[in-house]
Order: sequence, then structure tokens, then C-alpha cells
Amino acid sequence: MAYKFSSSELYYSPLYRKAKEIIHLTRNISDYLIPEMAVLNERETEDSKIYFTGDIIRQSLSLIPNIENAEKANLSDSKLNYAATVGRLTDILYKNCERLELSSCNGTDFVKLLRRELKKFRKLQYVWKLSL
Repeated sequence: MAYKFSSSELYYSPLYRKAKEIIHLTRNISDYLIPEMAVLNERETEDSKIYFTGDIIRQSLSLIPNIENAEKANLSDSKLNYAATVGRLTDILYKNCERLELSSCNGTDFVKLLRRELKKFRKLQYVWKLSL
């Protein structure tokens, strides 16, 4: 039987801490990019990629509840379903970062940093998924 985290131990797990870092990064990136992207262009419209900033925040905020649900679930199928959801959220978050990098903003270097952190998160996620 796999080792099950207690509620207090979960907060010290590397995956949980990395998810908290990703949430912090996405909020800071969004706060940095939104004012620049909200400026109207020649056609008096805002940059259409501005919506990806909200998407990355929403997706990063969904990581922790799914990690907690996977740890608390009793059935292995439920655990694997939550773990798969964490994987899908990570993939979508990574793709939205790629889309944000295509924008003409000055903050794309920060988005690259987030992508590097997501790669580290994927490695932690792989080990975590094996331990469920």
C-alpha cells in the first residue's frame, strides 16, 4: 500500500510546495502583464492574449485542490483520476504560457521562468503519481 500523507504532511510535500510556487508566480506574472496588455492598440482593441493571464491563474489555483483530493481519496481509481486532472492542468498551463510568450510584452522572460518551473513540477508530479 502506498504511503498516504496526513493533512499536515501534505503541506510539506515537494509537489505541494511547487504548486504553491506556481500559484505565486502566475499571480505575479498576471499582475505584471495585464497593465501592458490592456493598452488599446491602433484598432482600439486590447491584446487578445490578455485572457491567457486569467487562465493561468485559474489553472494554477486548481492544482492544489486536485492534489489534496488525490491524497485523500480512498479508491485508487479516484486517486488516478485526480492525478490525471493535475497532469491535464499542467499541460494546459504550459500551453497557455507558450501562447503568452508569443505576445509582444516585456514580461515574456517571466513566462519562460514559469515554464521552467512547470517542467520541474512535471518531474515531481511523475514521482508523486507513482507513489499514489
